[in-house]
Amino acid sequence: MLAARAIGLLGKRAISTSVCVRGGHGVAKVEDYALPAYFDRRENPLPDIQFVQELNADQVSLKEKEKGSWATLSNDEKIALYRISFNQSFAEMNQGTQEWKSVVAGMLFFIGMTGLVVLWQRKFVYGDVPPTFQPEFQEKQLQRILDMRMNPVEGFASKWDYENKQWKK
Repeated sequence: MLAARAIGLLGKRAISTSVCVRGGHGVAKVEDYALPAYFDRRENPLPDIQFVQELNADQVSLKEKEKGSWATLSNDEKIALYRISFNQSFAEMNQGTQEWKSVVAGMLFFIGMTGLVVLWQRKFVYGDVPPTFQPEFQEKQLQRILDMRMNPVEGFASKWDYENKQWKK
């Protein structure tokens, strides 16, 4: 029974991978990236193919009219011919987007959230400031260092005049 079940599972696996069934949604279509594709890019001003691949009746008649004299074409027809070949003009490609606003808003949001977390931590996580930060304690600590004559060569004690009990000038 176990062998029959294992063979059944292997058979299902082989069928599902050979047919490219993905999660019960049918056969997955794989794009062929070896075929030429259309991209609007300033670096590549002439794409491999035209923007519009399947022309309608108006566009076909316009393409026939294009083979004649361009002096007979109106400006609208010239623009329509341009739009058959290209999706955007250089001016449209170079036009800035308003995406920077959402980026700045996102940055400010996260900076604000970080500030709120810091304030919350100061209030609820951290305790009071240790007494070692108080000026009185620091004066006592300095006096202790001087009384013990710590680091008399290069430290604080080297800058203290022990006879006159003041800092050396």
